[in-house]
Amino acid sequence: MIGRIVSAVVMLWALGFLWFAVALPGPAGDLHSDAVIVPTGGAGRIERGLEILRNGQAEAMLVTGVDPEVKPREFAAQFDVPADLMDCCVALGFAAVDTRSNASETARWVDSREIKSLRLVTTDWHMRRAAGELARTLPGGVTVVWDAVPSHPSFGDLFLEYHKLLASTASRLW
Repeated sequence: MIGRIVSAVVMLWALGFLWFAVALPGPAGDLHSDAVIVPTGGAGRIERGLEILRNGQAEAMLVTGVDPEVKPREFAAQFDVPADLMDCCVALGFAAVDTRSNASETARWVDSREIKSLRLVTTDWHMRRAAGELARTLPGGVTVVWDAVPSHPSFGDLFLEYHKLLASTASRLW
């Protein structure tokens, strides 16, 4: 009996990992949201967020998890953001250090601006966990659209992220 239970758990884990690795989320379509949220940490995330902002698909952007030593003018120079766009529409969040605190920083920013729709831009393998943490912290009534930046993660990256997702989900359920 115990052997069957262990086998079932291992089978569920393996099928879950296969689903996680094969069915990575993709980019969102052409739509408008009040804001775009970009957690730092992966290639192409900030560039994608700025593209959305420049295309008029969002009114404001929060980059959460920015190193406290980064100055807004340095950020603007690195990503070629004009001063007027930086002043009106780009906020840098310095409080977050991980995915959970990215979500908390985002929730405070969204709540202070009465945002009702946002587009979460992060790497495809990170999207499920980031969106789950965000769902836990956002005020009610906020619509979140997933806009995943395609990547080519290694098996090790997928394996680690899958287990972080399982731990995050277990934490939310607990």
